[in-house]
Amino acid sequence: MAQIAASIEYETAPSPAGLPDEMHALPGASLRFLSSEAVDGFKVRAALWQPENKPPGDTTMIVQVHGSGGNLSSLPLRAIARALSARGYAALSISTRQHDEHVNTDNFFDVRRDIEAAVATVRALGYRSIVLLGHSLETVQVQYYAATDWDPTIKAVILTGAFGKLPWKSRHILIQDEDNYKALAEASRGALRAGKAAEILPFKMRWLRGVETPVTAQHFLTYRDEQTSAADGTFWISRIPRPILILPDEADGLVLPFEPYMLLSAARAEGSLVPSVKYVLVPNHRPPSREGHLFTDNTDALIDAVAAWLAEQHL
Repeated sequence: MAQIAASIEYETAPSPAGLPDEMHALPGASLRFLSSEAVDGFKVRAALWQPENKPPGDTTMIVQVHGSGGNLSSLPLRAIARALSARGYAALSISTRQHDEHVNTDNFFDVRRDIEAAVATVRALGYRSIVLLGHSLETVQVQYYAATDWDPTIKAVILTGAFGKLPWKSRHILIQDEDNYKALAEASRGALRAGKAAEILPFKMRWLRGVETPVTAQHFLTYRDEQTSAADGTFWISRIPRPILILPDEADGLVLPFEPYMLLSAARAEGSLVPSVKYVLVPNHRPPSREGHLFTDNTDALIDAVAAWLAEQHL
């Protein structure tokens, strides 16, 4: 008799506390919350935005994944989902296992299970046209997923605030201290050998805007270490057999201007599986800032760029 070894389950969940004011649906759309259980038991919280009076089988679903320490209500996810659900698209925005206070603690390979749970959930809801959207850190997670799961229901990939090669950037742009980098690498390998990869290291890591942040060995080794990290978008992007949209904000203060071009170049390289890739710099004449990275004051231009590209793709 067959037995079930693992499964993905989902259910309706209560509204999370402390949501931003914009976390409500526009006329013609609805918002509710779900909880999906990944195959390893992690609970993936999600916001489900849907157009009213439009069946899932006729609707394109955008599965959205936040950046470092974000969650299902973060910008730019909530702005895109709120606007496009009123224009006939659906969106499922998830909180991965590196959400909020869990930032810089996760294993890169485990987050794939969170995206897998989200995709399985929307398929169970009846959606057959899925677009993957990742922001910032999760752009590489979305690229990894799309490169390793050629599910025909996944029609396209959108990358907002995307960096190029995270392990190189972590060592030479963020950390900028070889002694600290080598100490983190050595401590991470020691923790892994000792079976303590999920524990916080004794050394902090220099991170965005010079902030010193706690980090686990599993996070450092799978995201930041140049020898062992898998968080290299320039590797994964050329292996995605779907159309790709790369959307940086002109005022992004966290991603260097050349980084999206690294991805664009890799996607267009000889032998790439990418059928088409489009780069759209969202205009923003404000000085570079963290807010620019989140499209905080530029959501209308971002939404229009996403909607226009989806229309070009007949999605």
